[in-house]
Parts: sequence; structure tokens; C-alpha cells
Amino acid sequence: MDIATGQSVTTADRESIITEVLDGIYTESGRANPYPLYDKLRALGPVVTAPNGTVLISGYAEQLAFMKDHRLKKHPGRRLAATGWPDWKDRPSLRLMFDSMMFLNPPEHTRLRRLVQATFTPGRVKGMRSVVEQITADMLDALPRGTVNWVEGFALPMPIAVVGALLGVPPADWPLFQSLAANWTLVLDDVSPETVERADPSAVEMEECIARLAHDRAKKPQDDLISAMVAAQGDDKLTRRELVTMAALLLVAGFETTSGLLSKGLAALLKHPEQADRLRTEPELAGPAIEELVRYDAPVQFVANRTAEEDLEVAGIKLAPGQPAWALIGAGNRDPKVFTRPDELILDRQEAAPLSYGGGIHYCIGAALARLEAQVALPAVLRKFPDIQLAGPPTPRSSHLISGFVSLPVTV
Repeated sequence: MDIATGQSVTTADRESIITEVLDGIYTESGRANPYPLYDKLRALGPVVTAPNGTVLISGYAEQLAFMKDHRLKKHPGRRLAATGWPDWKDRPSLRLMFDSMMFLNPPEHTRLRRLVQATFTPGRVKGMRSVVEQITADMLDALPRGTVNWVEGFALPMPIAVVGALLGVPPADWPLFQSLAANWTLVLDDVSPETVERADPSAVEMEECIARLAHDRAKKPQDDLISAMVAAQGDDKLTRRELVTMAALLLVAGFETTSGLLSKGLAALLKHPEQADRLRTEPELAGPAIEELVRYDAPVQFVANRTAEEDLEVAGIKLAPGQPAWALIGAGNRDPKVFTRPDELILDRQEAAPLSYGGGIHYCIGAALARLEAQVALPAVLRKFPDIQLAGPPTPRSSHLISGFVSLPVTV
């Protein structure tokens, strides 16, 4: 049954639609605007099974239950072994990425998250506001007038500077870490031998840089997160290896997704000038506006790395052991059962929280910092450049996991 029309749909038609959606989201046009594809999938129901056995979850409630169910586990090693990397821990880029907290299960994940949260506190994030404001002001002042690529000029360097300042990376090294992170994170989407060969040297250099920084902070602590994590070492504390891996993860998590929020958020605002005017002139709108922007076009479009260990039923979804399941975040964020006029950008929307930061034990640990950066930066750019406008179509990233732009031309 097609929910939208009430008409019956044959099995062949269902399979054809699902295949069209799966193929479409990997195309450039699908990455740029996947929402018509999600609409086609949602019309078949909040949960469907693809011909290849993958369960596709488009409903908001079903996704929330899926992400919060602790019985679902992550097993990156299985996928890596199946793609030709049985000895993946011998490759620096794969080990640094897939042995991090983001891909671990309890009790290892629980222990590491507890230790990091003890140092990466709400108070520390709140105390970063003046730093974020200064970095934003300096980078906006440095933008050349005329047509610029917003991604390279601001959306990439700004969050790497903020996370660098949080960790205690010297400002002179921020461009280096941006380059290292960009090469290393290629393995999130592509573990081909060519990509791993390119990513390995960056992962090694990043590990060495963080290890040196941790060594320096052990001798001379400062008011930064690396110093706090070094102080937390010892019995049942972060080991030096865990500290380096965690710092690298925080650097990348705070860099890639926030860059997507800053670029996709600005693009959405410039396409809705009446909403941009509101954010420019109503400071109190910053909080709800960022929640709406991250709902409207999320920097992470799907969660696809959790599987059942045994036959399970989650929110009516039946999963067999090892069966792939995808939570299509972008679809859930526009579920008409939850959001009124879901395809519209309404900055003062007061409805359910977006799914964009994940859920359950893997809820984004850097969500508060990402919110702070966007709440400061996007109103600031609108005030700084009241006549800012799009200067051409954006070019989407080739990444399937982290959604964003390679280029966003704007005139300032």
C-alpha cells in the first residue's frame, strides 16, 4: 500500500522504488537534494526492506527507537574484513578511526564516554563562547570582498580553529590539522587500498602531533582539554593511546559535521531571505534557529553501522542477526507525522528535537559545541554582510556519510 495515495503497490513496484532511492542517494543530485527520494520511500511506509535485505527506516519514531536500543551493536571489524582488511588494526588510518569510541560498544564505550564527559563538560563548552566569537569575528574580517567559496573561506577553517583551541592545539598548527583530518577521514566512506594509502600518513602524523602535545601538557598543564585528559590518566583512566585516539576523534567530529552545518545552514538561509532577515535582527532566535537548520538539512543523513546480535524487534522492526539497517536521518527529520509543513524552513519551529545528533549512547558528544558555533557564526555573518547572497549552485561533497559542500559560492 502506498501511504500517500492509498493505492496498492505490487512487490515489483516496491522493489523498483526502493532500488531507485538507494541508487539515487549516491548520485550527485541525490546528495544535493535527497528529500524527493525520501518522500518516495516514506510513501511505502516508515520501514521497508530493500531487495538486498537492508532495512531502511524513514519514520521519526522508528528511527528514535532504533538509535536508542542498546541491544544493537557496532562491528566495524566485520565490514573491514569483508572489504579486504582482516588486519585492519595494522593500518594507522583504519585503527585510529574504527578503534575509536564512535565505533565501540559497552562496556568499552561506556567507560570511555564517562571519562571524556568528565573533562568535556557543559561548563567547558560554555566557557568557549568568547573564543568562538573572537575566531568568528577574525575570520569574517579576513574574508575578501566579492565572490568567495564559503566552505574554504569559513565553514572548514572556523570549526577546526574552535576544536583546536578547545584541545589546546597552537593556532599556527590549525591549518596542518585541517589538512591531516581531511585526508584521514576519507576512510569513513572509502576503504579502497588507494584511499588507505593516502590516509595512513596523515593518521600517523596526527597521532604524533597529539602525542607530543599530550607530553608537553603533562609537563606544563594549561586550561585546555588535552591537559584535562592528561590529568585524567592513571588507574581506570584514559591510557595514552586512548587519549590520542579520543583527541583525534573529537578533532574530526567537531570539524567535519560542524562544517556541514555552517555551509548547509547558510545555504538554506540565503534561499529563504525572510528567515535570514529574522535571524539577522532577532538575537533570541539563534537557539531554535540552529535546531531548525540542522533538522531542515542535516550534515549527517543516515546511521548505518548498527546490527542485531540475535533476532530482535525494535519499534515493530524485525531484524535478523547481522541484517543491515539504515536510519535515514534526513527522512526522519521531515516526517509529516512529527513536523508541520516539514519541507519549509521555520526558524522558530517548536516541535520535536531533530534526529541529526543521533540518539541513545552514541548521541553526539560534541552537539553542544556544534550548537554554540552555529549560534554565534550564522547570525554574525548575516549581520556582517547584510547583502550576502548565493553566487552559484553549491557543489556537494562526494561523501555518503557526512553531507555538505565542497564549494558554496557567495558574494559578500
